[in-house]
Amino acid sequence: MELQVQFACRHQGNNKIMATYAIGDIQGCMGALHRLLDHLKFDQAHDRLWFVGDLVNRGPQSLEVLRFVKQLGTSAVTVLGNHDVHLLALWSQIAQPGRKDTLQPILAAPDAEELLDWLRFRPLLHTDEGYVMIHAGMLPSWSIAKAAALAREVEESLQRDDFQEVLPAIYFRKAVEPSANMSTEERLGWTTNVFTRLRVCTNEGVPEFSFKGPPEEAPPGYFPWFRIPNRATKEETIIFGHWSALGIVQEEHIVALDGGCVWGRELVGMRLEDRQLFHVACPNR
Repeated sequence: MELQVQFACRHQGNNKIMATYAIGDIQGCMGALHRLLDHLKFDQAHDRLWFVGDLVNRGPQSLEVLRFVKQLGTSAVTVLGNHDVHLLALWSQIAQPGRKDTLQPILAAPDAEELLDWLRFRPLLHTDEGYVMIHAGMLPSWSIAKAAALAREVEESLQRDDFQEVLPAIYFRKAVEPSANMSTEERLGWTTNVFTRLRVCTNEGVPEFSFKGPPEEAPPGYFPWFRIPNRATKEETIIFGHWSALGIVQEEHIVALDGGCVWGRELVGMRLEDRQLFHVACPNR
């Protein structure tokens, strides 16, 4: 309550103070995004938006979402999600469309190259204002410094002129046993899978990327990555999405924002300054 009062006081008078809103997985649900921004009274001249990734796919208006977020310029930050990386792989013709994909309008758009060049320059990890934003998860042994270094290696690879040469390694979807002797290509794929697909792992940090259900249905010995004892990032507040079956979680150092909008549930945003949550229903997305 005290934070909310302080934030309200900052907005009194004629000079609006910038607010930052973190927003959960959109996945092509442009109508829901518009409704949420109306609810937030978002002002592009003063406010900023943080998107937890998966701007696209499964929803009906991925092209419109991508164009909208791109035109926000410095008013928006988005990290890459698994569906965003999948779109880059389709564009580069190293992957085939999935049965439920709704990405063809982007690939066929006249501004496709401009949009996808912009997308490949998005980060895997963003830190600011005392928060860390990723799409899915981090291994228990990773400090923020180590996670940032691993993320930067993937980001630099995606931003190369010849990025299509390394994209097959980045998009590698099969299990890789982590080791100190991993090749650069193996490390790129491992890092990307953790940041964009992780939900559960063992206490030793072994992930199970295929699990998508609620935490209580995780395979024996597997737990939400942020529940692992002695996790190296317990002091930082991490914002993430990706796990719609988990639902919204708001704790001192963990904020999960995937409200399952694309599945007809809700799109959720959190104002960073006072951690107030904002919800809009997504029955028609």
